[in-house]
Amino acid sequence: MGELAIGRPGLLLVDDRPGSFTDYVISRTDVGVFLLRFEPWADALPKDYLDGTKHLPTFVVRADVPLEEEAARYRSWVVTQERPPGYFCNPHEPLQEVSQRFAGLVGLPHLDDLQVGWVRRKPQMKARFQELGIPCAQYREVATLEQIEAFGEEYGWPLIVKPVDSFASIDTYKLETPEELSQLPDLGRREWMVEEFLTGKEYQLCAVVAGGVVLDAWPSWTPAALLETVAGAMNANVTIAEPTELPVDVKRITQKLVDGMRIDHGYLHMEFFLSMDGSFHMSEIGARLAGCEIPTNHGLSHGFDIFSVTLDTYLGRSPELPYTQKRCVGDLLLPISAGRITRMTGLDELKRMPGVLGGKLRFAVGDLVDPRRASNASSGYVHVEGETVEETASRMENVLDEFEFEVEKAP
Repeated sequence: MGELAIGRPGLLLVDDRPGSFTDYVISRTDVGVFLLRFEPWADALPKDYLDGTKHLPTFVVRADVPLEEEAARYRSWVVTQERPPGYFCNPHEPLQEVSQRFAGLVGLPHLDDLQVGWVRRKPQMKARFQELGIPCAQYREVATLEQIEAFGEEYGWPLIVKPVDSFASIDTYKLETPEELSQLPDLGRREWMVEEFLTGKEYQLCAVVAGGVVLDAWPSWTPAALLETVAGAMNANVTIAEPTELPVDVKRITQKLVDGMRIDHGYLHMEFFLSMDGSFHMSEIGARLAGCEIPTNHGLSHGFDIFSVTLDTYLGRSPELPYTQKRCVGDLLLPISAGRITRMTGLDELKRMPGVLGGKLRFAVGDLVDPRRASNASSGYVHVEGETVEETASRMENVLDEFEFEVEKAP
């Protein structure tokens, strides 16, 4: 049902927020794009974005109706369309459970419930790591402060406390001592877990998969761990031009995960730690695109169209990776704070700085902003290149030194 006689595939794309990949897919005239939105996420989409996508066939899943009924309503609706979609893609994290289940109900390629657990719920994820013989931090599901303290007594402090389905470091806390347990929110409102604190260096890792085969895997160096960026550390990711510089074979490890989790296609985003002695610990895995602008870094670093390659894998194709460059490229998230913006350095000024390839500012002077405590919160971003990770990071520091962002506190 995805390929018609004229050869144009149809794709059902989960659309919970604007993003670079979504913008790219929507721009492709050789793909029949259908948007799948879910309440209440659909209600929060910006008006200008809704206006810009109103030409696309869109199905909104209602929140107060059983999913099976909504799937039946979709099947009745989609047969009236000229080119019904035969492929499915969810590029983001929050709606994995409901969107993958919906795709299964309407007969599209999807992750089953067990796979969704492996790539979304962290206790199941880490249990699968252990089953596959991939090292990871010790962990435990918890429901009380006493259980967290008992874990700390067994594995030591500091430790990490987070919801089992968190992302972007939202509601994730590092506790140095038992006395800091009082800082945690009410545990009763979500499912929580605790894990040991790993020392060493945190890395991001992305890959694309087609037909169960990892086409390639791209590691990213991070100046600071994600949780540290929430506290104000430099928030950036730099694609490592030569993955062989790392003491682990990231492509081999990714293929082991793909085999063990039965991942057939698509984009994977992962995180791992390397200790000072070179030991490896897998942190997390997600079956979706990386956040921020990490995919774009990989494309700019190796000189190819990362979004085209990614889209092809969701359309059942096995694309080539036509690399034309080898350089380090990273995305630097620009600082943000709550209030009404009174001054902000312009993008044109930033683009004149050494190594800056381009970027985007999300706000303008006069806007009222109230950023969430998350590792992806920013006022914008710039892409920065360098011959080495060190040169790229140094140029990012220069950008931060020049970037001005001032606000007046709102009442």
